[in-house]
Amino acid sequence: MSEGVEWALHCCVTLASLDDARPVSTARLAASFDLPQAYLNKRLQSLVRAGVLTSTPGARGGFRLARPPEQISLMDVVAAIEGTDDVFRCTEIRRQGPGSGAPDRDFRRPCGISTAMRRAELAWRRELAKQTVADLLAGVPGPAAERTRRWFATERTST
Repeated sequence: MSEGVEWALHCCVTLASLDDARPVSTARLAASFDLPQAYLNKRLQSLVRAGVLTSTPGARGGFRLARPPEQISLMDVVAAIEGTDDVFRCTEIRRQGPGSGAPDRDFRRPCGISTAMRRAELAWRRELAKQTVADLLAGVPGPAAERTRRWFATERTST
């Protein structure tokens, strides 16, 4: 997975932790994690297209969660950033080299490697679908959550 998944999940948890419903700018989210703003904005726009976030244009615009954190799974975020294609792609290389001349009957059964990888991916996707942004937020230590809320509040009171 790309680092964009980590960034997106942290941004979702941050947005979930803020007490008010005002949008948070890309610039502020990027500054809070010391991330490149342009690249983060692309990830946030992917989350908007997937219905995870909403965006408000303008000088006081930014991003908010599109639905309650209990209704946003980790799989929603991963799929928004990475896409929904299978992670493992079997190209049937067993039909090359010594297997290139073998009859089709030798390949009726699915490749054991492909089967194992697909089973693992399905388990991974199910686990991510079971966990939500609210679950992640619940695991944030109180002092860290308060520090985040204070940091974001300083911008809002100074503008």
